[in-house]
Formats: sequence, structure tokens, C-alpha cells
Amino acid sequence: MTQRLVSAVVVIGDYEVRERIYYTKEHEWMKVENEMCRVGITDYAQKTLHEVVYVDLPTLGRKVTQNASFGTVESVKAVSEIYSPISGEIVERNENLVNSPELVNEDPYGSGWIVVVKSSRLNDELKDLLSHEDYAKFIEELIKKK
Repeated sequence: MTQRLVSAVVVIGDYEVRERIYYTKEHEWMKVENEMCRVGITDYAQKTLHEVVYVDLPTLGRKVTQNASFGTVESVKAVSEIYSPISGEIVERNENLVNSPELVNEDPYGSGWIVVVKSSRLNDELKDLLSHEDYAKFIEELIKKK
């Protein structure tokens, strides 16, 4: 499998992995923005799900725990849990997904983000997440197994 770098984006097969973002093995991404953490599902996840038709958004103020489910993404193919990459409190949710869940497919690392979490244990929990390099290797292994 060949990796190529396209302006802060590593492309593995048909899947984009962005730099300066943390990842989980459950295919969520997290971008640290000051004390806040923007969360979404990866390009790999959205392409595996295919056409996203519904995103179950958590309520504002909800406490989340690292690696625990906080919602679901529903596609024409399946319903998948969304796991929090970090512990904290939901302080923002992407209301645009209510009427336009396809944003998850169209721009998973941009307008398709799902929530913003105010982290309660950021420094402790970052070590449990994958760097973009590690996530790229993980995706390569998944592709080889197909």
C-alpha cells in the first residue's frame, strides 16, 4: 500500500488521514482547539458506513468518558456507535447535522464534525489516542486484511 502526503493529509488507499488530529481505533478523530476538543468520525468510518442519513447528537452539558459511547451515526447500511476520544462535557453540537447528516460524508474533518467537548483530563488522556502516523498504519493494516 502506498502512502502519499497531500498538504497535511496522508492518503492511504481511498482514505484521508489528517495531520495535527488525534484518532481512536474506533475511527473517531479529535482536534484540540485551546481547551476544547472538536470530535467527528474519520474518512475511513464515513466511507465504510456509506450514505449517512441520521446522527444522534448528545445533549449539551452531557458528561462523556473516554472510549464510552455518546451517540450513533445511522446510514443506509448500518447504525454505528460514536465513542468519545476524551472525557469531559459536551459544550457544542453540530446542529447542521440535524437537517444535513450527509455533511459527515461530504466533509468528515470539516463541516461534518459532531461535537465539541470541554476536556476534563486532556493531558492524561491524549497518550491513549493515536497520532496521524499511527492511525495511518492502523488503516493500512485494515486494508490488507480485506
